[in-house]
Amino acid sequence: MDTLEQQLITKARLVSKHAYAPYSGYHVGAAIVTRKGHVYSGTNVENSSYGATICAERGAIMNAVASEGPDMRIEAIAVVTASSPPAGPCGECLQVLVEFAPDEAQIILANGKGEVTTYTLKELLPKAFRQDTLHNRHH
Repeated sequence: MDTLEQQLITKARLVSKHAYAPYSGYHVGAAIVTRKGHVYSGTNVENSSYGATICAERGAIMNAVASEGPDMRIEAIAVVTASSPPAGPCGECLQVLVEFAPDEAQIILANGKGEVTTYTLKELLPKAFRQDTLHNRHH
């Protein structure tokens, strides 16, 4: 495991302890590294109106956009859960990742047991709907 991957997993693991998860009890942490080399983190924040819940991955992405602006691009993201094997991002988070990450962006999944698996964004969402899809539609 390389140093950057370990740094992202450690940051995601630490921030997962700050999750607000009174309904599910399922704590998730995420840490991303951008093309500029900056690391941003996020954790899940649940809400009694379940649709208002924010996943850790989207929280980290929003932090990065708030700091770097709309041109922010993701190189890699680590997601830490308690699941075995480590759980991947939900469909909504994958779609938001597509907005800010290339197909080859690394998705690192980890848990507290030392299990780590890595995928590319394209492996997890092979037929992604992208902005350029809007410009290539047929009438």
